[in-house]
Amino acid sequence: MTQTSDNVTWLTQAAYDQLKAELEHLSGPARAEIVAKIEEARQEGDLKENAGYHAAREDQGKLELRIRQLTQILETAKVGEAPADDGVVAPGMVVTIAFDGDEDDTLTFLLGSREGISSDLETYSPQSPLGRGVAGKRSGDEATYELPNGKSAMVKVLDVKPYQG
Repeated sequence: MTQTSDNVTWLTQAAYDQLKAELEHLSGPARAEIVAKIEEARQEGDLKENAGYHAAREDQGKLELRIRQLTQILETAKVGEAPADDGVVAPGMVVTIAFDGDEDDTLTFLLGSREGISSDLETYSPQSPLGRGVAGKRSGDEATYELPNGKSAMVKVLDVKPYQG
């Protein structure tokens, strides 16, 4: 499980190990494979019309972006315990809300990061408008957050519990 609070990313040991293994693979064998593809395509001649070269360069860009993302996550990672079961909305908590107070129109989601989560549970970032709106609230509290169109929406927090994986 992963969760982000400010610039710290909390990870379980399993999620940390998984991301570290992915980074090692991408930084080593995967990077070498892309470099070899670029070199092969370069030797085919005219680079302007060489689709294989352009595809390999695009793959290289995606690979380097993922390496940077993983490096940042692992540098700010804190491997440790799950959040306290204190009923307060915070990263690592599963939150159920009702839109406009209508308890028939609900959403249950994990407040955290999608990295390392292998769940069907929808995940919202603590930095998202909804995440910022409900952070610090308790069951029964109402929260307001800004919609993409600039309008505000109100939700009622129905339930807050730690993510169990």
